[in-house]
Amino acid sequence: MYSQNFEDVELWKKAHLWVLAIYKFTENFPKQEIFGLISQLRRSAVSVPANFAEGFRKLSLADKVRFYNISQGSLEESRYYLILAKDLQFGDSTKLLADANEISKMLGSYIRAIQNKNIKN
Repeated sequence: MYSQNFEDVELWKKAHLWVLAIYKFTENFPKQEIFGLISQLRRSAVSVPANFAEGFRKLSLADKVRFYNISQGSLEESRYYLILAKDLQFGDSTKLLADANEISKMLGSYIRAIQNKNIKN
């Protein structure tokens, strides 16, 4: 599978839609969280597709995998913030957590495929 740019990759598309949903989810958080949980969650969520996009154009396999791994770390950070938001009763993050799990699986598969040279971009 040959992708011309990161926007062609289904994984990136799913992660981008997930970020848009995160922004919508955090709109109704308490205003005192604007510089706390809202900022942290949005920042970590944005990092997932952003680091994927950055890694997409890296020439070496090691560089690609490093940026994709940063995406994985940001996804896990976001997952914690979604659990925290749910526990603080800021909203029901069940769907966002399920989407994060799906993105995580896709990202893991993509990395394995890159490492096995089954995908070129």
